[in-house]
Amino acid sequence: MRAHLQQIVVDCHEPKSLARFWARMLGGDPVDRARGWSHVELPGLPRLAFQPVPEGKTVKNRLHLDIAVDDIGAAGTKAVSLGATRIGDTVTDDQGSFQVMLDPEGNEFCFVSAEPR
Repeated sequence: MRAHLQQIVVDCHEPKSLARFWARMLGGDPVDRARGWSHVELPGLPRLAFQPVPEGKTVKNRLHLDIAVDDIGAAGTKAVSLGATRIGDTVTDDQGSFQVMLDPEGNEFCFVSAEPR
């Protein structure tokens, strides 16, 4: 059996608005679907889908997205202008640098750079 990753699904209250946030962050066009779902098709990558759920997020994500960027500071500024929040400062270790962020519904993600800064 051969398997492949088709999509990553994020539980949220407002799938339409979250799909539009991620479309502006990563490219692609948001698509609204039946039963309140929305998604973003990312060229060459799995679909990023948003599923409506009634409950709110209450704890840290068990899974998060790492998004490779050339300039963590500029990426963070863009994300904040779209409704994201920075968490702490940029961290640098022997693997590179990362900035923890929250999307507009509080889901964690990181901007990462392989170059230590």
